[in-house]
Parts: sequence; C-alpha cells; structure tokens
Amino acid sequence: MEVTLADDARQYLAAFEDATGVDGRDCLVTDGGDSLLIVVERGKMGEAIGPEGRTIQRFEDRVDAQVRLVEDAADPETFVANALAPAAVYNVTISENNDTVAYVEVAESDHGVAIGTDGQTIEAARTLAKRHFGIDDVQLV
Repeated sequence: MEVTLADDARQYLAAFEDATGVDGRDCLVTDGGDSLLIVVERGKMGEAIGPEGRTIQRFEDRVDAQVRLVEDAADPETFVANALAPAAVYNVTISENNDTVAYVEVAESDHGVAIGTDGQTIEAARTLAKRHFGIDDVQLV
C-alpha cells in the first residue's frame, strides 16, 4: 500500500536515513514531535540501531525526540507482531469478515507492554497496520 506522509514526517524520515544509512518506510509523529515511531526496512534494524545503540542515539539527539523503531515485514501477521514488540506475541490471526481485524495472542504478563502507556503502543500498531495492510483493527486476545 502507498503511505502518504505529512511534511514533518517526511523531514524526520530524511534525517533518519541521513543519520543511519537505513531506509525508513513510514514515520508517526506523536506527542507534538517529542516522540517518533519509524518503520525500518526489513533486515536493517541492527544497522539502524548501531553498535551499542549509538546510531539511533545520535539520531534521537539530533531531532530531540524519543524514537521507537518497528521492522517492516512482508506479511501482515509479522508486521503486527513487530509493531507490538517488545511484547511476547505468540500468534496473529487475520479475520476478514465485515472488517479486517488482527487478533493477537500476547503473553498475559506482556499485555501492558503491548498496550503501552495510555494505549500508545496498540494505537500505533493499529495506525500502521491500517496504512500498510488495510487492517481495520488490532485486538489483543
């Protein structure tokens, strides 16, 4: 699916690519620009983070924002699991009835991690799943 980005998100992605040498596929700007979620090219997560996290730390310092990375995936199940990391995801099932819903089995002890502070993690997963795979909702089971 084609992802349309706002100007600020495009600028953050350009800065990310310049700082890390890794292609960014998408960028969500939250908390008034204090927080970024960047979808990273599949297989390039380690390169984006860098040795001991130095590469991503340099980028965070440069843009003065907290950055969370999500690795891109070829299939919606893996993508949704990646978007909820570091929660332990056991299984993702896509149901296509009236709406397309991703049902995610998460370790009971990781429900809070998958939801995130004020629901930010699961809301970001829903937004990204919709933009990249046309999934209408993400539900924890």
